[in-house]
Amino acid sequence: MIHLLADQPSFVNALFEFSFLRYALAAGLIMGFITPMIGSFVIIRRLSFIADTLSHFSLAGLSIGLYLINRIELTFIGDPLYLAIIAAVIGAFFIEILRSYYNNYKEISMPIVMSLGTALSALFISLSGGWNTSIYNFLFGSLLTVGIEYLILITITATVVIALVVLFYKQIVLVSFDEAYAKIVGIKIRRFQFISTLILALVVSLSIVTVGVLLVSSLMIIPVAAAMKVGKSFRNTLTIAIFFSEISVIVGMWISYELNIPPGATIVLFNIVILILVGIAKRFYVNKRLKNQQKEIQLK
Repeated sequence: MIHLLADQPSFVNALFEFSFLRYALAAGLIMGFITPMIGSFVIIRRLSFIADTLSHFSLAGLSIGLYLINRIELTFIGDPLYLAIIAAVIGAFFIEILRSYYNNYKEISMPIVMSLGTALSALFISLSGGWNTSIYNFLFGSLLTVGIEYLILITITATVVIALVVLFYKQIVLVSFDEAYAKIVGIKIRRFQFISTLILALVVSLSIVTVGVLLVSSLMIIPVAAAMKVGKSFRNTLTIAIFFSEISVIVGMWISYELNIPPGATIVLFNIVILILVGIAKRFYVNKRLKNQQKEIQLK
């Protein structure tokens, strides 16, 4: 339902008035920074599907958590998000094991792990009482329910991720682009890949709160896909992807507030809008350049 009340404060004023909105924007901006950063390396490694895989395995952890809380009454577990994080890490571990087992068909590991996660999710959702508001929020995100505890958690995570990327940037890029050469220069590929997958699992599981299980990969991949159209180098593409992502968070939050629609979905949709606009602008630029070159050839 669209806000039509005359006394409805503007988005900027609401940020000063409501703490939950400030938490939501801060959380969105943090996730908007680190998700395309991780997504850039995921795309280089041809592992775009891995975010979906880990998010579905995270859902298994969430559904198990809800079952333990609602049916077994193990309330000490607290927030089922912690079980989602653990499940994502376990999923990452399974993926790496299967990738080494199916050495020539590494991509087969992801459908296997995703199938296991989906099956466990369906089973424990049923056992915990079927679909409810909590499950819906985990599927599509509940950014406006973010509290200070979650904000601290993702701030710590983001700090660790950014520090690791800065410290090991050259090694990460080298492993992502050319594993064979990275092995020759002495980089321990298996260990490096396992650690990077664990970091990805952590980021994916935390992203569930902002955009939900079904949209996590969108937050991670789409800004990078748009940036690839205009980036001149990998570092430049990474910077542009983060810029696109942050713009999507700010505009998406503003639109969702004004129209009273889910912020996670709005952020992803605006990412799509940016991707389309960049594609159109790129095509226009290329066509214009070709016409200018043809004119120069005709003049000669």
